[in-house]
Amino acid sequence: MCKARIEKAALKAGAQTANWTADNQTLTMTLDESKVKCDDILKQIAEVGHDNEKYKAPEDAYKNLPSCCLYTRGSDFKAPNENADHDSDSDKKTNQIEGVKLTREKEATAISKKEAGLIFNISSKELLKAACCNLSESFETNATVDVSFSNAVTGTKQLKMLGLDQKYTLLTKEQLPEIRGLASPYGLNFIPGKWIGGIQLTKGGSTVVNGYESITGQINTELLKSHDDDKKSETEINLFSDNNGRVEANVTHTSLISGKWTQSVLLHGNGTFGDTDMNDDGFLDRPKGSQFNVAYLLNYNDLENSGFASHFGINYLKDERTAGQIGFNKRIPQKDQSLYGVGIDISRFQLWNKTGYVFKGKPYQSLGWMNQLTYHQQDSFFGLRNYFGKETSYYSNLIFESIIGNTNNKYKVGASFLYDKYDEDYLLDNYKRTETVPGLFAEYTLTGEKFTLVTGARVDFHNLAGTQFTPRMNFKYDLTPKTIFRISAGRGFRTANIFAESQSYFASNRQIQIINNGGEIYGLKPEIAWNYGVSLQQEFKLFGRKSTVLADFFRTDFQNQVVTDLDESAQKILFYNLEGKSFANSFQTQWDFQPVKNLEFRVAYKYYDVVLDYLSGLKKVPFMAKHRGFANLAYSTNKTEKGRFWSFDTTLNLVGKQRLPNTKSNPAEFQLADYSPSYSTLNAQISRNFSEKIRVYLGGENLTGYQQKVAILDAANPFGNYFDGGMVYAPIMKQNFYIGVDFKF
Repeated sequence: MCKARIEKAALKAGAQTANWTADNQTLTMTLDESKVKCDDILKQIAEVGHDNEKYKAPEDAYKNLPSCCLYTRGSDFKAPNENADHDSDSDKKTNQIEGVKLTREKEATAISKKEAGLIFNISSKELLKAACCNLSESFETNATVDVSFSNAVTGTKQLKMLGLDQKYTLLTKEQLPEIRGLASPYGLNFIPGKWIGGIQLTKGGSTVVNGYESITGQINTELLKSHDDDKKSETEINLFSDNNGRVEANVTHTSLISGKWTQSVLLHGNGTFGDTDMNDDGFLDRPKGSQFNVAYLLNYNDLENSGFASHFGINYLKDERTAGQIGFNKRIPQKDQSLYGVGIDISRFQLWNKTGYVFKGKPYQSLGWMNQLTYHQQDSFFGLRNYFGKETSYYSNLIFESIIGNTNNKYKVGASFLYDKYDEDYLLDNYKRTETVPGLFAEYTLTGEKFTLVTGARVDFHNLAGTQFTPRMNFKYDLTPKTIFRISAGRGFRTANIFAESQSYFASNRQIQIINNGGEIYGLKPEIAWNYGVSLQQEFKLFGRKSTVLADFFRTDFQNQVVTDLDESAQKILFYNLEGKSFANSFQTQWDFQPVKNLEFRVAYKYYDVVLDYLSGLKKVPFMAKHRGFANLAYSTNKTEKGRFWSFDTTLNLVGKQRLPNTKSNPAEFQLADYSPSYSTLNAQISRNFSEKIRVYLGGENLTGYQQKVAILDAANPFGNYFDGGMVYAPIMKQNFYIGVDFKF
């Protein structure tokens, strides 16, 4: 609708041709200066409701736009392109104007105003604010996602959203399933930060088109690609190192192969070689090892002519890490040495394709088909415990999209298929299963003058979990152009992979016990939950500058859940199905403000109430702070003509006390308090762009130096009954400093 409106206005004002490209918000037009001026055309475009660098649309024209066409107003535009090509024939007096920008530059993180769901679009600009080595570190400056270490031995990080663990969030790459199944514990390390082109974070119920596993939301990662309007190839080299022995190198190359074909070559390698033991317990604070990761993307785009577009991708990863006591030799079997060790070797291969067709003469009608094949293998040991896992997964999704009468009534229908084959060995037990899940779905979008309603449902025929019905709804109402109210509700279900998802507790001497409930997956039934949400988004001017306040509340109610019980005994991990209540209440308020030019300020407060019925009674879920505070400050100097500028970023996290698992069955010296102390962390980074091609950055993490005093229980006796490296509630490393450099050519 925006494209049609803008082009029609330009032609009506006298342009000979006009083409508006939605991807980069650019209008390209041809005109005869003897008959019409560029300014006249821009004025006409403003009259129909679209701001530009010359004219601001009248308030009534802007308000009369459909809700899906509303955009953020009040920011500076880039200067118009003054390098227009002039026709040499003076009689024609034709002037081609390129680069007429109709919207401002993208924000580092923007809340989508047109989507019915609460969606945060995180751009590469946001990722440059911190040492974004992989996906787990991409949310350090984001207030919605909580990032924390999962244990004191393997050094892995996990995400939490809406007060619940990462496993309840659908994590996709290119809208295809990514971090799930056996990849759950370490998958955040499989997507290097320099490969990321953008992230879309959906809070609460997401679309049924992407499957049934989303309960608390969805995080989708888009890989770095070449743009159709970018005729030049670009190669970037990134080098990174910190003061604790970690080094990293990334090479990304995007280029145009021909008029319709583009490609991306993505290379990543990292290694950790230093022995880091900041708490002097004899254990490495983070594992040593290396990763090699390579991906190739091939894109075909001929939507304007044939209507076809296709995206191919292939990825191979090899990740090896060694942890445990300093001096442990991975080449010697664990039983033949006295030092405690952990070894984790992962191989992963993926092949995927997404193909779409837009029907000729019907830009609103399309057909898309996505396919992905994944093979994942993990060989690992935790002291004297061995764990081996293999997963072969195939995913297919066919989507048809069209309208009913007009574009205010859109619908999607389709069919999906998921195949998962698991083969796991833990100690002497073998667990095999195959899940096949054909599914059907439908989704309807109704767009009114001030509201958008998206309602959908899917039915999946799971061979082990039975037939599952998944309805979801998102509703947005524009109280004013700058006041947006949203509500959402939806159901999700998933099958738990208890060994993969609980590896943070493997570095302990807790015995695993499964209480069989007659289910088909480890003897357990699937997890089912409902999520409800409401939010209010308000934009306003403060001291003449844009300011946004967002407040939201979400509740997740479990109908069934696989409980990981650490309270029944300090020497056991119990897995069983929920009997009773389990819910998570999440409230967050966030304020984004730009007090002066180039200075961005973000502050947030989060409240979590997460409760679960254990065998021992109704309790707060452990390792979940009830209160959390967040503040991010980012400033950059003005960019010179040669692209030089400074950037300064700092992020403060305040974490309240957390309930700790019951360890009263341990001797007094190996018992934990009921609650952890509160603490704070501070990260900061300074970067200098010497040109458009060279950037140097340095920073520090956990500058407050807070460190969990006892990260491992009975660390001196790792083969004893009381050894436990999974009781982690805070950072285990003190300050960490890093330096990096980016080269583009």
